Amino acid sequence: MPYDLESQTALAAVRQAAAVCQAVQQRLVRPETLAKKDKSPVTVADFASQAVVCAALEKAFPDDPVVGEEDAHELRQSDQAALRNIVVDHVRNDLGAHIDDDQVLGWIDRGGASGGASAERCWTLDPIDGTKGFLRGRGDQYAIALALLERGQVVLGVLGCPNLPFPNANGQTIGTLMIAVRGQGVQMQPLLAQAPPPGVVRAELQAHVDQLSDPADPAARFCESVESGHSDQSASATLAALLGITHEPLRMDSQAKYAAVARGDASIYLRLPVSAKYREKIWDHAAGAIIVAEAGGRVTDVHGQPLDFSIGRTLANNQGIIATNSALHHRVVAAVAAAALKK
Repeated sequence: MPYDLESQTALAAVRQAAAVCQAVQQRLVRPETLAKKDKSPVTVADFASQAVVCAALEKAFPDDPVVGEEDAHELRQSDQAALRNIVVDHVRNDLGAHIDDDQVLGWIDRGGASGGASAERCWTLDPIDGTKGFLRGRGDQYAIALALLERGQVVLGVLGCPNLPFPNANGQTIGTLMIAVRGQGVQMQPLLAQAPPPGVVRAELQAHVDQLSDPADPAARFCESVESGHSDQSASATLAALLGITHEPLRMDSQAKYAAVARGDASIYLRLPVSAKYREKIWDHAAGAIIVAEAGGRVTDVHGQPLDFSIGRTLANNQGIIATNSALHHRVVAAVAAAALKK
């Protein structure tokens, strides 16, 4: 099958990164972390996660550039030695004690590519999407998001969601992994950092969007960001009223929202612009967008235009995000336009 090596590499890398993030969370996140606005745990996890993923990509695909969220400039500063040591320690715990500082910093710096249409092929990575969800701890959402682009088109996407429940015959296994390859649908499996225990078979399911065609259906639900600074929640409420949606919104951090639409937990994901000038980063949407599309859904900007990943590190030609089960898409786009006219 096309992209078999890429799929295997991406799945393994995201699993490893998820294990690193969970280790950082258990070791560094405390009940008072959010109250003190202490972002150091997520900083460590961001760097360590990016290093682990980029190490795997470098080994398998040494010529592929990576468009990532982080670089190692901060960690190279002399006054950041303590932070650097913690990051390197977590990477060593996963990849081996022989790993040295320069290797870890080099892997992080692989995320500095610019991307765009000139790149025949590149990966895009968000090592932790949903920092507040990560800091809140167990039960709140964050994701490791990895995607492969060829000539500006997303051809593969992986989402690792450590706190998104995966239903199987053995009950609820916390953690869901989704992978989509262009033209091959979406596979969903438990996100297990290690091999499953004896007697437990690692399940694998196809993910599909729901089949609702009427937004006034009582089962219709939209999801949006927990943080009001990430999406205009008042505008979302207005749109829900215009569409006749009565269900309370599903508020989640990270690209787990794309996963929710892809597997039918919600029918619509809205990310409405909070600023006319803001443009989304490609690593925040590439993996999620192909996962929804391959699950039978549709993803555009708020004007109904396809997302253009060929410009560089941002979706410079797009504004906001609408992801739906396809059947509702035109009605949501029309409602956004109608709401804009009423302002």
